Amino acid sequence: MINFRIFLAAGHGPTLFAAFLYFSFSCCIWVLNGAMAPFISETFQLTPAQKGLMLSIPIFAGAFMRFPLGLLAQYIGRKRATLVEMGLIAVAMLFGFFAVKTFNDLLAMGVLLGIAGASFGVALSLGSGWFPPQHKGLAMGLVGAGNVGTAVSVLVAPPLAMWLGWQAVYGVAAVAIMVPMLVMVVFAKEPPDVDAHATLREHMACLFEKDGWVFSLIYGVTFGGFIGLTTFLPSYYYDQFGVSKVQAGQLTMLAAFMAAAVRVAGGWISDRWGGVNTLTWVLMLVAVCLTLIGFSSGSLLVTTLLMIVCFAALGAGNGALFQLVPLRWPTTTAVAGSMIGEVGALGGGIVPNAMGFSKQHFGTYAWGFVLFAVLAVLMLGVMRYMQIRWTRTWAEKGGRARSAGVQGAGSVSHSRAVRPGLGTKR
Repeated sequence: MINFRIFLAAGHGPTLFAAFLYFSFSCCIWVLNGAMAPFISETFQLTPAQKGLMLSIPIFAGAFMRFPLGLLAQYIGRKRATLVEMGLIAVAMLFGFFAVKTFNDLLAMGVLLGIAGASFGVALSLGSGWFPPQHKGLAMGLVGAGNVGTAVSVLVAPPLAMWLGWQAVYGVAAVAIMVPMLVMVVFAKEPPDVDAHATLREHMACLFEKDGWVFSLIYGVTFGGFIGLTTFLPSYYYDQFGVSKVQAGQLTMLAAFMAAAVRVAGGWISDRWGGVNTLTWVLMLVAVCLTLIGFSSGSLLVTTLLMIVCFAALGAGNGALFQLVPLRWPTTTAVAGSMIGEVGALGGGIVPNAMGFSKQHFGTYAWGFVLFAVLAVLMLGVMRYMQIRWTRTWAEKGGRARSAGVQGAGSVSHSRAVRPGLGTKR
C-alpha cells in the first residue's frame, strides 16, 4: 500500500476528514428509523408490511435526493452544499422531535431522513477533489468508509431511545449534526478539480450507456443490500429471536461495522486483483450467505456469523465497484459515481419491503432473503457477460487498471468508451 503520508501530502487532509465526518453523521441519521424500529413499531403497532414501508421510505428518498444535491453543489460549491444539507437535516430532526404523532407523520419523517441519505456523491467528490487521479480511489474509499455511521446509529440510538424515549433521539441528532457542520466550516476547502463541475448532460451520460446501468444494478446489490439490511436487522433480530431492543442494535452493529471497515480493503484488493474478480467472489458469497440466513432462522449464533460474513462481502463489493468507476469514466469519475450511487441506493429500498411482504404473506422472512440472493446471482451473470467487452476496451483481465502501454495501444477505443455524453461505441 502506498505510504499514507505521501497520500495525504498529495491532497488536502483536513477536507478529506471533514468529508468523512459529514458522511458518517449523515449515514448515522439516515438509518435512525431502522435503528429505533422496535420502539416505533411498538408505539404504532405496525404490521410487517407497514414496517417494511416505514423502513424503505428513507432509503428511496435519500436516493432520489442525491441528484438534486449534486446539482446544488454545481451552483454554490460542494462545501456550501454540505452546509445547506446539514442545516436542513437539523430542521428535519426538530420536526421528528416535535411533530411525529401518527403513522402518516412517521412516513413524512422518513422522507425527511432521506435528506441525510443524499450526502454520498457530494461527500466523495468533496473529499477526493483535492487528490490527483492516482490517489482518488483511496480518497473515495476513505470517505466512503463513513458508512460506519450506520453502525454507530444502531449501537447508540436504541440505548438513547430506552433512556429518553425514541422521539427524543431526533432532538439529540439535531444537536449532534452541529459537530460536522463546525468541522466543515473550519477545516474544509472547496476543491479545485473540474470533474465535479460537469454539465447536466455529463451527469446523465452514464445512464444512457449499458455500463452505467450494469454498475448501478451491481451497486444496488452491494450498497443497496448493505443499507437495506442495516435498516431492517434491528427489527429482524427483535422479532425473530426475541432479543432486547438494545441487543438487536448491538448485533446489527457487528455486521454494519464490518461492512464499513472492509470497504477500503475491498478497493485495495481490487487494485491488485481486479474489481471484476473481486466482485465475482463478493456476489457469490452474498448469494450463499443470504440463502443460508433465510433458512437458519432458528439459530441466533449462526445467523449472526453469516450476517457478519455477508456484510464483509457487501463492504468489499462497494470498494471493488468504485475501483472500476475511475477506470471506466476517468474524466468524469465523481459525476458517474454520483449517478451510480443514486440509482444503486434504490436497491436498498427493496430489502425491507421484501422482508415485510414475505413475513406478512408467508409467515417467514426466508423468501425475502432468497429474493435478494437471486438478484445477486443475476448481477453476477450480467457482470461476467459484460466484462468480456470491458477487458477489450478499458480494463485489464479481471478488472485491473491497464498499463500505460496497453492504454496507448487502445487509446482510440478507450476514448470512445469513456467520452461523456456520447454513449459506448460498439
